Amino acid sequence: MTETSDHVRTLARAAKAAGARIAQASGPDRRSILLAIADDLGRADARAQILAANAEDVEEGEARCREGTLARALVDRLVLTEQKLDGLCDGLGQLADQADLVGQVELERELDDGLVLRRVSCPLGVLGVVFEARPDAVPQIAGLALRTGNAVLLKGGHEARRSNAALVERLRETLRVQGFDPGAVALLEDRAAVDALLGLDREVDLIIARGSGAFVRHVQSRTAIPVLGHAEGLCHLYLHHSASPPMAARIAVDAKCSYPAACNAIETLLWEPGAEPALVAALEALRRAGVELRGCEATRAAHPELAPASPDDWSTEYGALVLSVRRVDHLDGALAHIERYGSRHTEAIVADDEMAASAFLAAVDAGGVFHNASTRFADGYRYGLGAEVGISTGKLHARGPVGVDGLITHRWLLRGQGQVASDYGPGKRAFRHRTRPVD
Repeated sequence: MTETSDHVRTLARAAKAAGARIAQASGPDRRSILLAIADDLGRADARAQILAANAEDVEEGEARCREGTLARALVDRLVLTEQKLDGLCDGLGQLADQADLVGQVELERELDDGLVLRRVSCPLGVLGVVFEARPDAVPQIAGLALRTGNAVLLKGGHEARRSNAALVERLRETLRVQGFDPGAVALLEDRAAVDALLGLDREVDLIIARGSGAFVRHVQSRTAIPVLGHAEGLCHLYLHHSASPPMAARIAVDAKCSYPAACNAIETLLWEPGAEPALVAALEALRRAGVELRGCEATRAAHPELAPASPDDWSTEYGALVLSVRRVDHLDGALAHIERYGSRHTEAIVADDEMAASAFLAAVDAGGVFHNASTRFADGYRYGLGAEVGISTGKLHARGPVGVDGLITHRWLLRGQGQVASDYGPGKRAFRHRTRPVD
């Protein structure tokens, strides 16, 4: 075992013990931790420390971007601002105000006289979270973990190392001031620590991997720990022939331009015959917003000013002000395109036709499917979850923005008076199986 493996295992065991104490604390105590974190992140001295560290990361990121060794989308995701910190504080407040989910009796069933079964919610335990850029994910993930009585080991990208370290330092100090073990939140420093983390199937209960599809698959292939993957966001906006042109333009600009590097930004605009007025309105608005437009042959026949789209464009997550545009013959054509190229993140239709919208919402296989709304709403904060540990594009355990309910599992607790299982069955004593109401 290497020195790195020993160190990470020590951190994981310390996190497990610290997290258990937070899990055993009262709901109001866990709530107070989040409010204290929000208060700290609102203080001028804390912000100065965090933003100074972030400025160094951004400066280095810009230099690497100019050299071609760091993607522009990652640099954009790296930036922290006063506005982002305000949003984080607000999200932590939302999270603090949510009902406490730990220790709740979800089901109570009387198996027989004096033999009562309960299903009770409990934390997962220790979370290992590996993510690229996005230092604002640090307080979001830690807040969700602490609210649900979980501990967390964080490994961010090297490009955000100073920002992440400053944020984790603030989180750990807040835990200490609140009378809890700061070991419940720990930061892993180097790439070797990721492999060490993935080998801790006895100490770590869930890995959350946030990054490209290739990155998520790499993590999944190297661990026996369950993995919740936050992978690509290759999202589409489909213009039905009944789409309102002003609405189509407004939604398209927001979905592409409000934050192009976000995983919930659209990468492809689909349209069908009859939707030409909505398409024209959307393309004009997108062009004014500085978007580079790439069209299929059918689109370019009507709009030759568009650059030609290549076959690779349909499967590309740009993370920038670039948008591919494709004509489909009808709703079924849009569904087929999305099924082939989509990442099962978020898909949207603009349509006044309720039947078409209902058919789209029923047929699309994605974590989020929207009608007459921007894909940018796919976000834990906007959903009222307070924050998210990631947006799961898988189907098991949790799907879409994963908030507190995705970090909770349950235990079955049985209280008896000496009963044994061999007394029950055909020709023996019968179970009552009477479900009791749960307050």
